[in-house]
Amino acid sequence: MAMESIQALGIGIVGFALIIGVGAVVLQKFGDSVASCTSGFTYNSSAENCYNSTNSSDTASAAGTAYTNTVYLEGQLGSTGLAGWVPAIIAISVGMLFLGYFLMRGNKRV
Repeated sequence: MAMESIQALGIGIVGFALIIGVGAVVLQKFGDSVASCTSGFTYNSSAENCYNSTNSSDTASAAGTAYTNTVYLEGQLGSTGLAGWVPAIIAISVGMLFLGYFLMRGNKRV
């Protein structure tokens, strides 16, 4: 009984982590595709900013409503957002499994 519960919990947590990981990658690639730079600047996806093609030390932040919203969503999905709750979810779930086991053990009749 307990092993099936732990297995289901593990599958759920792995699925949750995969969804967060895939979501972060998709949002980053989408943000790269919708980033807009001012005239004379080109977007650099590795540095996530715009640089001047004639003077590489001259940089600017990428702009655009879609880019700004995508970066915000990526932050909310990452370690400061939804993914930050994973350790708490694991701790609460394991604690509930132990409590459930000990409570059910006390209710057994001989």
